[in-house]
Amino acid sequence: MPDCPIKTTVVGSYPIPAWLAAYPSRPHLRDAVMVVLKTQELAGLDVIADGELSRFDIGHPETNGMIEYFIRPMEGISTQVSREELAAFRSQAGMSFRSQPAGIVHGKIGEGTLNLPAAWEFIKPLTTHPLKFTVTAPYMLARTLVDHHYGDLRALTMDLAETLRKQVAAIDAPVLQVDEANLTGHPEDAGWAHEPINRVLNAASGEKGLHLCFGNYGGQSIQRGLWKDLLPFLNRLDVNHLILEFARRGYDELEIFKDLRDDIALGVGVIDIKDNEVETPAEVAGRIDRAVGVLGAKRIRWVHPDCGFWMLPRSVADRKMTALVAGRDLAVRGGG
Repeated sequence: MPDCPIKTTVVGSYPIPAWLAAYPSRPHLRDAVMVVLKTQELAGLDVIADGELSRFDIGHPETNGMIEYFIRPMEGISTQVSREELAAFRSQAGMSFRSQPAGIVHGKIGEGTLNLPAAWEFIKPLTTHPLKFTVTAPYMLARTLVDHHYGDLRALTMDLAETLRKQVAAIDAPVLQVDEANLTGHPEDAGWAHEPINRVLNAASGEKGLHLCFGNYGGQSIQRGLWKDLLPFLNRLDVNHLILEFARRGYDELEIFKDLRDDIALGVGVIDIKDNEVETPAEVAGRIDRAVGVLGAKRIRWVHPDCGFWMLPRSVADRKMTALVAGRDLAVRGGG
């Protein structure tokens, strides 16, 4: 549906194809990325992603590369964890889904051997469709670390942001998406967390998006909170659109987004990624119609899953993407 006022996209991750997990290699990675991109094209999505497969590491499957992929190459961080450091990490709130910290900060953080532009250049020529590139937010990364150097979460997060900013500045993706799944449970930090996130976003050359959710590990929500607690934070963002979780939580909180800054487009989660049941197009259209009915057609510019697909079977993820597009088309035609 060309020039549709509501665009469809994914949040980022996709289930690891079995042959890549069994035989990880550069050629197999390229094949897997091409399959994921083509699957999204065939589903009819407007903006697609590589499934975050370039982050895949068979030794670190816990968060599908959302953390370790960024942390381990950075200067100033060690991945050797003592018993005492492990105990300190396990006492931190909101990290029970991880068995150990992503790293120990022992010096000033720098880029090290992190090379996100290389990952982008690997993906970029594999499709002619509009692509998004996703980056984990500096706040979420900071929360997974044990800090022996900065002694201040805000300072640690700002240096992580500066490291990511330098990388993002060399990526010419049509859409740059920053992913944050921890702040939703820590609204006490929302008064300053926009600063490091904006530092990363402002390096983007294309459309800027921020994805916020309440976590997804083993089909479980990790964080507890309310969207209203984050509205001041959202209004301080230098962002073009938001990608927010709603399908699992329900749509009763939509009203608060009437106070969202006028120039920020809202992306609404209409696919539940914590459930294997595939939504019907009519269900998807109904969710879109409800959001438009509350906030108006000018506000709702994107629809998508609540979060990444990486924990679902591939067949389920594929059918959910097809339902997403069919439901969007139904809603736009007025049949929802």
